[in-house]
Amino acid sequence: MEKVNLGVKEIQEIIPHRHPFLLIDRIEELEPGAGAVGYKSVTYNEPHFAGHFPQEPVMPGVLIVEALAQTGAVAILSKEENKGKIAYFGAINNAKFKKKVVPGDKLRLECQIIKQKGPVGVGQATATVDGKVAVSAELTFMIG
Repeated sequence: MEKVNLGVKEIQEIIPHRHPFLLIDRIEELEPGAGAVGYKSVTYNEPHFAGHFPQEPVMPGVLIVEALAQTGAVAILSKEENKGKIAYFGAINNAKFKKKVVPGDKLRLECQIIKQKGPVGVGQATATVDGKVAVSAELTFMIG
């Protein structure tokens, strides 16, 4: 993968997600159509922490999976023939939640595209904090 430095503005040129649902802050590695590595800085002022959970803020696992999917979408939608399209969820398989993600964590998001046939593909996705796996999943997408 090639080293890149894509911030929020550049990410928004590739995927359609916007605040408050854009869940990646930076893409640092990218191979269009093949994979991407991105980061999210988890901060206490994110709205979900008010209720999840007031005494012990934990980032919801489904939002971590969504951040991984957005990272994969950057890889897929960076490919010339997919520019301007949307990548939709088709399936989430073998999702494992191994570590809590809390305010102050820097979430490393990696998604490698392992299969693609026509508009359907599969990404192997892993989110880590300080080198320890927080979430892993196989994400199926459909390009529309």
